[in-house]
Amino acid sequence: MKKFLIALNIVIWSFVGYQATAFAADEAPATKKVCVDAQGKDGKPVIDPKTKKPKQECKEVKVHKKHDGTKPEDVKKK
Repeated sequence: MKKFLIALNIVIWSFVGYQATAFAADEAPATKKVCVDAQGKDGKPVIDPKTKKPKQECKEVKVHKKHDGTKPEDVKKK
């Protein structure tokens, strides 16, 4: 009986784990493009000779969800 319960437990948890990974794979992380002017060694912006504008260094960054917290009311200030 013990072996049967262990096998049943393994089957159930493998199914739950499969569902959790399938759900997580559907949601792609939200990203946004962030660009900053490139700077040389002297700290001045690098100018592109063709366009006469500062060069841009761009990156794709993940956008995280902000969770609003609630402030506890029973906290005493010292």
